Amino acid sequence: MIRHNAAVSFRALLAAIALVPASSIAVSQGASPVESGAAAAAPACATVVRVGSLVDPLAGKVRRSQAIRIGGGRVLAVLDDGPAALAGCAQTVDLRDRTVLPGLIDTHTHLTSDPTILRYARLGLSIPRLALIGAANARRTLQAGFTTARNVGADGWADVALRDAINAGDVPGPRLQVSGPGIGITGGHCGSNLLAPEFRQTSLGTADGPDEVRKVVRQNVRYGADVIKYCGTGGVFSKGTQPGMQQFTPEEVAALVDEARMHGRKVAVHAHGAAGIKIALRAGVDTIEHASLIDDEGLELAKKGKAYFSMDIYNTDYTQSESKRRGELEEFIRKDQMIGDIQRRNFERALKAGVRMIYGTDAGIYPHGDNARQFAVMVRYGMTPMQAIQAATVNAADSMGLAGQVGELSVGAHADLIAVAEDPLADIRALERVSFVMKGGIVHRD
Repeated sequence: MIRHNAAVSFRALLAAIALVPASSIAVSQGASPVESGAAAAAPACATVVRVGSLVDPLAGKVRRSQAIRIGGGRVLAVLDDGPAALAGCAQTVDLRDRTVLPGLIDTHTHLTSDPTILRYARLGLSIPRLALIGAANARRTLQAGFTTARNVGADGWADVALRDAINAGDVPGPRLQVSGPGIGITGGHCGSNLLAPEFRQTSLGTADGPDEVRKVVRQNVRYGADVIKYCGTGGVFSKGTQPGMQQFTPEEVAALVDEARMHGRKVAVHAHGAAGIKIALRAGVDTIEHASLIDDEGLELAKKGKAYFSMDIYNTDYTQSESKRRGELEEFIRKDQMIGDIQRRNFERALKAGVRMIYGTDAGIYPHGDNARQFAVMVRYGMTPMQAIQAATVNAADSMGLAGQVGELSVGAHADLIAVAEDPLADIRALERVSFVMKGGIVHRD
């Protein structure tokens, strides 16, 4: 697979590897990691990847016989394959028998969660233990071809620690944007209602009233959150809440979004119910997570605004097949069954209405590493394979404020790419069988 030019010595290879800066793997705080090296000389070509078929989601087409020149962890050039494209590169990766795509993006994950650990058992896990679970799941996610992800909700800022460990090179994983603890009302989703009243349990993200909401946003920013996540409605996997139930008043949501904007943070809202979705859209949130019970008025608001919908329409397959066997709470199984079919029908409606869509799976409700299984469901409910790929690349990158950095293979973007043996435009399930993963010019799976 990887072939070294005969004239290149082992010492030269080490020098080429040393050109990859540690900053090239960081996306924390929404900052671009390239500015600090802007004044430096252009990096030498460390690797050239020869490609048989290159899916270009930015252009919406496939390019044949391409070569991608990589240096400093970024794309230096994409040009027709040939001697000129190969010249001067320290090593060659030959993927001419495969289809290559930009690294995939999952905008809704819970890396510190394990669906095989039931809710009451989870109460006994420490924050350090959750962070280590996250490290294992981050590796699985990267191996599945998802080189960028957004983690929207984790106890005790365990996802902040995980992001920083990945950026430092301590553990393998995707580039992460993280939210820390989700923000929710007393007794609502984004909190834990599993213990009896005498335990007086309060989740870290609990806030009631505009002033408390602002304080919790500031707290999450203080401890390293890249994005602000709040729960605008009840949820499936929270005791005593109903998915359609509104959480937070319009005044509270307006304060939350305003505070997030002051700190340069985007806002993601967990929202199944129509009322909570519309309050969020009017306040200017960036992404609607789930959007299960969206109504016509909500669709019109979404079309007029700039928000993306992240609709996790695969995971109910796993929940309904595995939850009873695992002994999950009957309340959760019932709510998931009620929501699943409605959400899929509304996915079709949102797509036909022209709402902007991104790829978000709620990984952690089902096993990490199976992220790509949602592609087939999105295609079944109306997307073309190219639209599904765009949702998981250029659209997802734009929703995270990372357009031009990830989700595309263009000059200056991170050298994140994957390869599959079959054509995903002919069979989208080919993306479930990723055979090659590169992140930042470093091969993680071959």
